[in-house]
Amino acid sequence: MRFGFAKLCGAACLLAAMWGLTEFRRLDPRVWVRAANGKQGPVRILQFYASVGTLAPGEKAQLCYGVENAKSVRILPRLQGVYPSPSHCLEIVPEHTTHYTLQAEGFDGTVAIRSFTLAVQATPVRAQENLNYSD
Repeated sequence: MRFGFAKLCGAACLLAAMWGLTEFRRLDPRVWVRAANGKQGPVRILQFYASVGTLAPGEKAQLCYGVENAKSVRILPRLQGVYPSPSHCLEIVPEHTTHYTLQAEGFDGTVAIRSFTLAVQATPVRAQENLNYSD
């Protein structure tokens, strides 16, 4: 009986160790560094806006954001060059009205979210005056 219990405990320990190793491999391999003079506290979105309120298709705009105490930041729809910063702008060229969402994750695991919609509208065509030419 004693031998069976020892085998069972050994098997349980082996199973737990194997589970721990698989979980270890799933950990985020990146190292997060916070500035030594950085303010401690919860993650905050300081700003999130576009440089214009409305665009025509193909026109460019600046999408600007700023975060504090963030270990990661992402903007949806996905944009390249997004990282934690108190002030950063990206060039965007939306082809249609787009809803942008900024998600910042803090070092303590909390998440801050802010969003806005940038309207893209075709430029109105001016009505041409009806000109009658008579000789």
